[in-house]
Order: sequence, then C-alpha cells, then structure tokens
Amino acid sequence: MSIRWTKAIRNGIGRDAAIAITVGVLAGCAAPAVAGQAAVQAGTGQTAGTVAKRTTLPTLGRVWGPGGQQGYGKVRPSTVYNGGDETGLVEHITWSSWGGKTATGTGESVYVAPGQFTYQGTLQRVAIVAFDLGTCGGHPAYRAVEWYFPQHGMKFMPHNYINDCTGQYVGG
Repeated sequence: MSIRWTKAIRNGIGRDAAIAITVGVLAGCAAPAVAGQAAVQAGTGQTAGTVAKRTTLPTLGRVWGPGGQQGYGKVRPSTVYNGGDETGLVEHITWSSWGGKTATGTGESVYVAPGQFTYQGTLQRVAIVAFDLGTCGGHPAYRAVEWYFPQHGMKFMPHNYINDCTGQYVGG
C-alpha cells in the first residue's frame, strides 16, 4: 500500500472511498463530500479536513444526445460544444463563479455579424452564463446556458437559452 493510501486511511477515508474520489475527480465528475469524512485532494494524498455537510457541485446539465457535445454533464467545463457548426462552441472558458444561483465565465467563440455567413465569423471573447439551478437526470445541475458577445452590444437574455437537459433551444 502506498504512502498516499496509508494517509487517506489514517485520516478517516477507506481505501475504496479514496480510489472512488480520485477516479471521479480525474474523470471530471462532481465528487460529493460526506459528513464526517475527510476529502482527499486529487493527486496529492492530502486531506482537506472534515466536511460539515454533504455537498455536490452542479454540473452543466447533462449530455443530451448524439452529435459530439462537450462540457455537458461536467463541473466547470473548459469547453462547451453543442455539436454542429462552430457557433455552438465555446472554448478556453474561465469560470468566475460556480455553484450559486448562476455561474458566469468568459471564453472564446465564433462571432458572426449580421449579414455574414458562418464561415466569415471571427473568434472573439464571449460571456457565458449557466443558470436555472435545479436537477437534471436526478443530479444537481444548471439546466440552461447562454453565451453572448458584450463587445457587440449583446446582453444576457434569460429567455433565450439552450436547455441543458434536453438540448432544445428556447426563445430567440
């Protein structure tokens, strides 16, 4: 048994629980912290202390169909992709908040100006908002996501979004 597992067991986590937490974190899954157990920080073998209550961070909805979606079903995804053309792709996302009523971040996506064809779009900074916190497939999740280009006068419009549980476009 390695030193990492010995420390985890000594600090109140069984070997199987420590493996499950590590595998889940490495896979990008939300890892619940259970009352009375110490949470192991991925890859370090160090404990983060005893957790007071069970918490699970919400995911961005869930994978909702075939077509190569990315980021859905993940916590703080760095890429969100609906499948299809590049206007449905946000990359290099940095989230400034996650876990509250809404999650906000910035990334890069293709902006297509009015009157342009998709192939004429340019890669630009984009604001992304995940909202409508609830459950999706029985798990805590943001059930809606929208991105927009503030530098072009666009604003967050909570009535135009992608339903992160079904993939349906709502509004605009």
